[in-house]
Order: sequence, then structure tokens, then C-alpha cells
Amino acid sequence: MMKRTFLMLLAVGFLTVSCSVSKSARTQRNLFSGSWTLDNISYENNTGNFQSVIFNDARDICFEGSDWFFRDNNSTGRYTIADGSLCAGGDRFFRWSVVEPENSLSQLQFKFIDEKRKDISGGVGYRLDIANLTEQHMTLKSKVTVDGEPVTIVYEFSKK
Repeated sequence: MMKRTFLMLLAVGFLTVSCSVSKSARTQRNLFSGSWTLDNISYENNTGNFQSVIFNDARDICFEGSDWFFRDNNSTGRYTIADGSLCAGGDRFFRWSVVEPENSLSQLQFKFIDEKRKDISGGVGYRLDIANLTEQHMTLKSKVTVDGEPVTIVYEFSKK
């Protein structure tokens, strides 16, 4: 009986440690929390004019000026794209987290959900490198390939 209790406590302790979030990730989650504006999307590491569909949703130009909201207490958020001739406006909801891969920058990870917080992306999600994150500014980056060449998409946000 004593051995069984000890093993149970050991298992609970292991789960608690393995599921915990690092202090760095917690700090970043707190900084994300709130309302942001996506001010600019640009491209690095290649030359030429680029046009892309972001998050398999809308053209890059539709995202500029979009409003983003991150709620850290339940890991949900949304972004809102303005309606226009090139853009299907409206809210897009997501579940998000900060992950810390080994030998890499921390990353924002998210996947799309509906208004009832149910997964609508079939488990597919996105990860963006957190290049800079302060109380007022955020720069996220994603690496993609265009015609076999690497390109980095840069997302620049300001806090509302």
C-alpha cells in the first residue's frame, strides 16, 4: 500500500513538472495578453515583390491594420480583418500558446477554433518565431519557401 501511494505521488509529480510552463513562457504569455494592431507585413532573405496568402486565410494586404486580441487566462484569441474588395472581413478565432523549442527562439503557436472553442482546423496550426516582444511592440517571423528559395515573413505589431 505504501509503495503504491509513493508511485502515485511520483507519477503526479512527474505530470506536474512535465506540463508546467517555464517562467520565460509565462512572462511572454503575459506580454501577449491584450489588444494589438498588425501594422506591417514585410519579407526578408530574398529579393523581389511578394504577395502571399497568410495562414491559408487571406492575402497579406488584408492583414495590415487587422486587430488581434490574446486572452492569456484561457489561451484563446481572435483577429479581425476589415471587409474590402480584396478581403473577406470578419473575426477569426484561435487557441494559442507560447512554446520554447530547443535551440530556437520562443514561438507563438495557434490553431483555428469556432466561437464555441471547438477545433476547426483538423489539428493543423501555425508557429511564428517571437523575434521581439515588449509591452508596446511585437515582431513575429515565419519561414516559408518560394520557388525553392527561403523567405521570411515579418509581422510587426503595436499594442493598443
